[in-house]
Amino acid sequence: MKGRRIPYSATELAWIEARKTDPRDVTLAAFCRVFRRSDVTLTHLNSLCKRNGWLTGRTGRIEKGQAPPNKGKRCPEGTGGRHPNARRTQFQRGARSGVAVTLWKPIGTERITEDGYRERKVHDGLPMQSRWQMVQRIEWEAAHGPIPEGYALKCLNGDRLDTSPANWSPVSRGVLARLNGGRHRKTLAYDDASPELRPAVMALAKIRQRASECQPNAPNRGLSTRRIQSPDRKEHDRDH
Repeated sequence: MKGRRIPYSATELAWIEARKTDPRDVTLAAFCRVFRRSDVTLTHLNSLCKRNGWLTGRTGRIEKGQAPPNKGKRCPEGTGGRHPNARRTQFQRGARSGVAVTLWKPIGTERITEDGYRERKVHDGLPMQSRWQMVQRIEWEAAHGPIPEGYALKCLNGDRLDTSPANWSPVSRGVLARLNGGRHRKTLAYDDASPELRPAVMALAKIRQRASECQPNAPNRGLSTRRIQSPDRKEHDRDH
């Protein structure tokens, strides 16, 4: 009864503790039969075990390394995913339906992105994000090999539809940010420069990026721009 403490004898408590790892409903049925108790419910037994820390040791999850109980077992015919109603709505390998029929494009199809780059479909597999690849990347890697890690291809003549390898140069991500005008776009962007100035903008971006990489990461990196006096000079200033 809610609101009333249910008494247990020491013998009953010891009996329940000895069977704490058994399923609670099995323990309750045996407890009521052995001790002739009709006032104890499954909720009472669960609360008693929780108060005393008598846990079953089961989390309800499949632990790492533990094989699922249905591993290797097929669903019986006519039930679950093998029911005729379920089979009628299942996707079939290689089949397309609905909007996928109109959106699907064959391998080799090219398209233009919103940013003006050419993309080419290279496969129909997964992941879907890799089905379309930049054409300039495909042609450049065919001529020079994989793009180095941390690098990206930069269009040299400003025509992003010109995917010939000679029109693209691999630059580091740091240089690429500087070619886009840098933080707050304080410098001339590569694409905004005239064709005569673009080689100079590219060279300057690489020099500044290299200079930034050569600076120490210590908190006192700004000391190089300040005049640092030697101990002898400081002593001389104090004397005067």
